Amino acid sequence: MPTKKPVAIVFDTFGSVVDWRSSLIADLSAYGAQRGVTADWPALVDAWRAAYHPSMDRVRKGEQPWTKLDALHRASLDQLVADFGIKGLNKADLVHINLGWHRLNGWKDSVPGLTRLKTQYVIGPLSNGNVSLLTYMAKHAGLPWDMIFGSDLFMHFKPDPETYLGVAKLMDLEPGQVMMAAAHNGDLGAARKAGLMTAFWPRPLEYGPHQKRDYAADRDWDIVATDIEDLATQLGV
Repeated sequence: MPTKKPVAIVFDTFGSVVDWRSSLIADLSAYGAQRGVTADWPALVDAWRAAYHPSMDRVRKGEQPWTKLDALHRASLDQLVADFGIKGLNKADLVHINLGWHRLNGWKDSVPGLTRLKTQYVIGPLSNGNVSLLTYMAKHAGLPWDMIFGSDLFMHFKPDPETYLGVAKLMDLEPGQVMMAAAHNGDLGAARKAGLMTAFWPRPLEYGPHQKRDYAADRDWDIVATDIEDLATQLGV
């Protein structure tokens, strides 16, 4: 147990709390079968996720104005449907598929661990997702957040410091009273640089067979756990 405890804990969400890859593959495969649309859905999901960081970087670099993640996802989807030569999808289908990011399921330890932590700490996502996306996702997956910290609150994407520091400002806390919790070392590195406490656990199946990093902690984070339930245990809950 760390000698110092946070007041609030914010969580990276995609991959850390919810299993985006398996959720999307299952969701889109079922929808494609229902609509009679044939596609390599796993490959589409992997390509869609691969477009995530480049799309945000265009916003960061000023190549396009502030754009929320739902809209970035939709632009990437439209391009990928064309690139993959997928036929038979109408406008309503594309809206439904894009909202698949609102229907992601948590890892098995996520809801039990978050529910425990909520009894003693303020908890919420600090995600590049927009507030509406994260709210509907929480409703779908039963994530018991106290507050939703979406990127559109700050008009910045992680790892911009405005996101981490923005949480502290909104909660009337010092940065050192906030803990960033994630399965991604890079996210935690940016949070630590902004003065936040840090907690890591691995999600070695996040990218399926395509995982290349984050199998283990690469620095001495304040807490290194096995999952969110273990994080709760280490924080005395």
